Amino acid sequence: MSALAFAYPAILFGLIALPAIWWLLRLTPPRPKSEVFPPLRILASVLKREETPSQSPWWLTLLRMALAAAIILAIADPVINPRTSSLNTGGPLALVLDNGWATSTDWERRVETANLLIDDAESADLPVAIAFTADQNQEATPGSAAAARDKLAAASPRPLVPDRGRAVTALREALNGTRPGTLALVSDGIAATTDTETMTALAGLSAGDMRVLEGDGQSAVAITGATNNSTAMNVSATRLSTAGTQQFTVNALDPQGRSLAAGTLEFADGANTATTEISAPFELRNDFARLSVEGIATAGAAHLLDDGFRRRRVALIAGESGSDFQPLLQPLYYISRALQPYADVIQPNTADLSVSIPQILEDNPSAIIMADVGRLPPEISQPLQRWISRGGTLVRFAGPRLAAAPADDPLVPVTLRQGERALGGAMSWSEPQALADFPNFGPFAGLPRAADITVTRQVLAEPTPDLAERTWASLADGTPLVTEKEVEAGRIVLFHTSAEATWSNLPLSGNFVEMLRRLVQMARVGGAAGGSASGAPGTEDAAAALPPYRLLTADGVMTTETGAARPITIPANARPVASFDHPPGLYGTEDGYSAVNLLAPATVLAPFDPSVGGTQVAREQLAGGEALSLRPTLFALAFALLVLDSLVMLFMNGAFSRRPGRSKPTSTRASGTAASLILGFALALALFNPNPSLAQQPPAPAASQPQSAQSQPFREMQPGEGAKPGDEQILDRLDTTHLAYVQTGESDVDSISERGLDGLTQYMSYRTTLEPGAPVGLDIAKDDLSFYPIIYWPVSATAPMPSQASISRIDAYMRNGGTVLFDTRDQVSALDGSSSPNGLRLQEILASIDIPPLEPTPENHVLTRTFYLLKDFPGRYRGGPLWVEARQDARNSTSQLSSGGDGVTPLLITGNDFAGAWAVDQQGNSMLPTVPPDDMQREYAYRAGVNIMMYMLTGNYKADQVHVPALLERLGQ
Repeated sequence: MSALAFAYPAILFGLIALPAIWWLLRLTPPRPKSEVFPPLRILASVLKREETPSQSPWWLTLLRMALAAAIILAIADPVINPRTSSLNTGGPLALVLDNGWATSTDWERRVETANLLIDDAESADLPVAIAFTADQNQEATPGSAAAARDKLAAASPRPLVPDRGRAVTALREALNGTRPGTLALVSDGIAATTDTETMTALAGLSAGDMRVLEGDGQSAVAITGATNNSTAMNVSATRLSTAGTQQFTVNALDPQGRSLAAGTLEFADGANTATTEISAPFELRNDFARLSVEGIATAGAAHLLDDGFRRRRVALIAGESGSDFQPLLQPLYYISRALQPYADVIQPNTADLSVSIPQILEDNPSAIIMADVGRLPPEISQPLQRWISRGGTLVRFAGPRLAAAPADDPLVPVTLRQGERALGGAMSWSEPQALADFPNFGPFAGLPRAADITVTRQVLAEPTPDLAERTWASLADGTPLVTEKEVEAGRIVLFHTSAEATWSNLPLSGNFVEMLRRLVQMARVGGAAGGSASGAPGTEDAAAALPPYRLLTADGVMTTETGAARPITIPANARPVASFDHPPGLYGTEDGYSAVNLLAPATVLAPFDPSVGGTQVAREQLAGGEALSLRPTLFALAFALLVLDSLVMLFMNGAFSRRPGRSKPTSTRASGTAASLILGFALALALFNPNPSLAQQPPAPAASQPQSAQSQPFREMQPGEGAKPGDEQILDRLDTTHLAYVQTGESDVDSISERGLDGLTQYMSYRTTLEPGAPVGLDIAKDDLSFYPIIYWPVSATAPMPSQASISRIDAYMRNGGTVLFDTRDQVSALDGSSSPNGLRLQEILASIDIPPLEPTPENHVLTRTFYLLKDFPGRYRGGPLWVEARQDARNSTSQLSSGGDGVTPLLITGNDFAGAWAVDQQGNSMLPTVPPDDMQREYAYRAGVNIMMYMLTGNYKADQVHVPALLERLGQ
């Protein structure tokens, strides 16, 4: 094999003309110089015997000879290490070509290499069999060299992982026992899991001459996964080469191919995997359609994104706000912690559902999660149902409020029984129930059952024929734990237990996180938009066969040519990988589609090793890699010699000589330098001051400049300056505790309420250390309610019915921790089935409020011993119960706890007319008699008011008295 060869050796005959060129150059002198001299100088030079040389200098002639020789050699095209190949003529030529995704960058060289082998086979009159590893239909029957060229010209890279074993099988069947003289594998340089079997099979086919031709192959880079986290998108990638450090830019593109964000992918020395983060706002990341490695045009360097990768916007609503000092008891604590890595969690800024829910629906979230929300305001229910029917997902969690809600609630998936079911209590024969295996349908299919999860309380569903079909999770006894109902394009999902760890330990488990993640992934990315579901992976719609919508080419470009791609069926919670029938691309329709990417997550590229089959294989480079043409170098040398010759001629003709008498004086040069400096300084000023007219404008006189507040940022604020109307009243109410009552619009009722709260204020100032301010009458439609720990509401059937907005404000007040004391003032209970006018009005008011289950005040409740020890709570009347929020363990008669939680009941209901018993005139005398007349009854009424106020202000601290005996015993007392 020669180390140097010429592509056009006949051109070398031109070197014979070099002597003639030498002779011509020697006889042709340079052009005489023309100089202008004074007359005397011309006369002095007449005596010179030789004006110009008669022939060119030898070195100039040699320079031009080298120029001519370089041009002749460049035209002859010398090549270092030219390719000389010889085939084994003992059988046909068998070619196996990798045409997978990694070959798109150097496909022309691979075609050139295969064509050279086919040319050699044609010269030796050998048939050629050719097979491609990424083609679905293999036809490798040996044929003529011309037919092989046509087949090679029709082939193209495919966006698939090569299947060499399939190609070898097709080649073996086509040869039908004939052993090829030369077997060549044009490899992409990337290893596969079946390489050992493939190389062993090739060795069995070959007659001895077995070659593997591969390019540098080290430039292959592929994206293997993308995860949309809470703050950024994490992208993982792999490369074939592990030598040195490399950096790549990963661009996030929108559906139109515009770059929205980018991240830097950095591979360390010796590493073939790397990760990067693409930071962008939540809304911008949801517009990402695909990821692409800049500068690499392959299907592996592109990663498609669908609805499954986009983050959902999830709104959280709770039945009560809970305590910020005890976050583990808040109903939304575990839900928000579980969803933050997977979704954009938003929470309303007000507890008024009539305000917060419309604001949430305007943002059009993908899902809304309600934790123990029972009764919704009527004006909210219809818009929420319309949002669900257009594609929204509502997820609800049970709790005391939901257990007390009406059974005909349209926003629950099944009909619920009133109340909740307690498991494992002292009065219950059943034990806490564990979870049953998840059914093979629904989003929880395949999720392992956690044996340590137990449920102690749940709401039960009424048995229906389709209950089993709508149950996604159940307890070991068969009762539903999670049920669902489809409402046109949307769905409603109900967890029959609470969202915090009071009814079960499900929120403390990893299953809770995975269950919520799968439910959120089922929701539409853009929220309710009408039409069908999104078809994202993991939904029931995705289980149907999805037709090819857009496919990815080997160059990483999206195309509408679906070709022979078949519809794909994507199992729930599965991420498909490309195959011959399902090449990478988008499957579905314009309304919703799923992405099929080239490589599976966690794929790592490794170099191909041909020796894994145990057979010695000759490894060669692709055509054009080992051969080096000297033509570009020789042409560059000829051009350089031409430029040098031109410079020499210019120098010899005096182009660079300084003419005498033309030099400038020193002062002139100095003036020019100074002028240049001044001009440069002026240009610099112009650059730093683009608007010189404004810079030269003198400031306005002081008298013409108004002394505004903005022009005096450090001016001291005068007393009362900047205050808004009502600020002094707000500051006064913040500084002093006030008792408040609802103004009904009836003067006599409002007067008794005011005088009653004033009498209770005087009594507390005399008996306790609390000194409240004057009572405040409230217009619940517009006044701020957050300043008052308790609001007394005298219910009157003859007063105007409060508006729905006012009732919603009261509902929000109770959700935020406030308490309302409803007093029907008729000695009868509004909750025991009576039908007094005031009681009916109270039922109308409470019909739009999400109230928890209620019970008469138990004997061991904190209210009975907050300040005074009381057995009942009389007012003007005696005998009516005081209704409070039912405790979670109210059905357990052996419990010694005085409260089911650390909060305060959001509402109190009585009919004993507290304000009538507390009312005093200006002289301090009682205004209304008690029924029956009894001074001690009035005293106990005052004591009941003191206990209620202390309970509002101090909470359930008295509940710890049940632990006093145990503490004293432990202290040795």
